[in-house]
Amino acid sequence: MTEAMGDALESDEAGTDLVVVTGLSGGGRSTVARALENVGFYVVDNLPQALMLEMAELAFAAGGAARRTAMVLDVRSRAFSTDLTGAVRELKERGFAPRVVFVDADDEVLIRRFESVRRSHPLQGDGRLADGIAAERKLLEEAREQSDVIIDTSHLNVNQLRRRVEELFGGEDSRKLRITVLSFGFKYGLPPDADYVLDARFLPNPFWVPELREHTGLEEGVSSYVLGQDGATDFVGTYAGLIASTAPGFEREGKRYLTVAIGCTGGKHRSVAITEELTSRLSGMRLSAHASHRDLGRE
Repeated sequence: MTEAMGDALESDEAGTDLVVVTGLSGGGRSTVARALENVGFYVVDNLPQALMLEMAELAFAAGGAARRTAMVLDVRSRAFSTDLTGAVRELKERGFAPRVVFVDADDEVLIRRFESVRRSHPLQGDGRLADGIAAERKLLEEAREQSDVIIDTSHLNVNQLRRRVEELFGGEDSRKLRITVLSFGFKYGLPPDADYVLDARFLPNPFWVPELREHTGLEEGVSSYVLGQDGATDFVGTYAGLIASTAPGFEREGKRYLTVAIGCTGGKHRSVAITEELTSRLSGMRLSAHASHRDLGRE
């Protein structure tokens, strides 16, 4: 890199939008890559980690559409190493501000996906699928811990994952904190990517109201019932205030994605209604928030 280019990078680090995508094989990296292409990123798939800085400098020098570049890393690359943190740090030292996306899924889900396409895991060797997945998790442990956003695809279909990526990397200000308010059912497990977990089970369950049982929190009848209960609006208001008050600090610390998970028993009634209301409150506070419903329709 020339001295002139180095000066330019330091004076215009916001000019190149870099996304680094990694994660578990079978987790959905290819879908994430296609979704990034849909929102205008130039995607380089299966890039050796050693070439990340060189690719970033080329993207900066090319300008135009290449200024939005996504680099997809894969353990199947012979040049892959475990020091993704060091590679990202080197990018930052050169003036770039990469965002690292880690794609994950439950082991059982990954096994089903590999079996459905009759493929072995790239790190499986002579062992079982589970052995390959365990080895890859160990290899990517630090990368997961250091990532900016974790997308758990265990309960997402291809279209849902695509929408999630487009919401995160679409046309909004990429440096603004983006808040996902996620409803879920405790009986299906906690969302592993949640920053806050809120429990809406203190509210009466519409499941036990016959005329509401088959409806969801997206519908007016259920929403009115849930939000009309004692403590419901105070609950929403308290957490809206908490999130609004902490958002500027998260932004100062470089955090760009925040997931607020709201749970009830099945993820159909209370958590959905509260999620929609909290999202509306946060949007009214001029925060970038959108609602997502992980378990709606699973029952």
